[in-house]
Amino acid sequence: MNKKTIITLIVCALAATGVAAQEERPELVFEPAVWDFGSVREADGPVRHTFTGVNRGDRPLVILDVTTTCGCTVPRFSKRPVLPGDRTEITVSYDPTNRPGAFDKELWIYSSDRKRIATLTIRGEVVPRAKSVEELYPVDAGGGLRLNTTLCAFTYIYPGVRMQSSVGYVNTSDRTVSLELRPDPAIRSGLLRIDAPERIAPGARGAINISYLVPADTPRYGTLRDALELFVDGRSRGTTIVVHGIGADNPSDIPEEKAPRSEVSTNVVKFGPVKHGGPRPSQSLTLSNTGRGDLIVRAVECGEGLSTPLEPGLAVPPGGSARIEVRLDPSADGYGARSSFLLLVTNDPLRPMRRIRATAVIEE
Repeated sequence: MNKKTIITLIVCALAATGVAAQEERPELVFEPAVWDFGSVREADGPVRHTFTGVNRGDRPLVILDVTTTCGCTVPRFSKRPVLPGDRTEITVSYDPTNRPGAFDKELWIYSSDRKRIATLTIRGEVVPRAKSVEELYPVDAGGGLRLNTTLCAFTYIYPGVRMQSSVGYVNTSDRTVSLELRPDPAIRSGLLRIDAPERIAPGARGAINISYLVPADTPRYGTLRDALELFVDGRSRGTTIVVHGIGADNPSDIPEEKAPRSEVSTNVVKFGPVKHGGPRPSQSLTLSNTGRGDLIVRAVECGEGLSTPLEPGLAVPPGGSARIEVRLDPSADGYGARSSFLLLVTNDPLRPMRRIRATAVIEE
């Protein structure tokens, strides 16, 4: 076989391979593949658009699935084979309920050989509907007074930095009501400040302003929690505003070159089956410092039935570690599955709080 013949055979083989590769790649083309709904009124409910695609490949294809990352977007399509040159439709529905503002959603189309063969996009802007007073202020505090929430959850509270939040209110009655907030003496940090009106006119809306301020010279670490019971016209319906946060060091006060880093060996301590009247079992975990400065334990808190000899003030040098013993009192509660926690607050500026779960099954 001469050289010219060999070259001819190679060229033919490559051409055949190229044809086969093209035959293995069916094409489903949508024009357009993007649909802009424009302004969508939330009050009008779901909107729909039908995309039309053409099989421009050389063999039939079957749409196996159309996926999206949001349950608000629902596609409808046929799994019947689409012959070369034929058309198929995919109808996409978008539900704007409780989704105000702009949206931009992609849908991925997969063939029966599990390859993504096309992408569709829908977009638009949801115009929110007018919400009722009951939706905006779902908490009925009695006497016509309604609140938008009963929880003020701060993240971290730093010494010398005032942290502020608020609870919105509206008086839906046709008369002026009086408002009193009574702190629960059993759940009181002594650091909470409240700014609230004593009297609220009919139809008036406003906010109960709530703030924490930890003195810079006397830091408080760990959980800060307060509870305020509402009395409207001298009567209570049991509505209580709960405020809480975690006292920690201000990360801006810790230079990066001296910052510690905390790591724990486990996030769940498992005691397994434990006899209710038996001895108190113990487990241990390791607290490590992978940073550049001393890691200092600022606060230690235990949930019901759990204890530890670890105390605030423990310092772990860079590269060092400390063993923490955790003890369980099986008689502290009833029988069955039990879950508690160990909370550690350190001077780690990136992750001051570590919450470790503790589980057990209490048996007779």
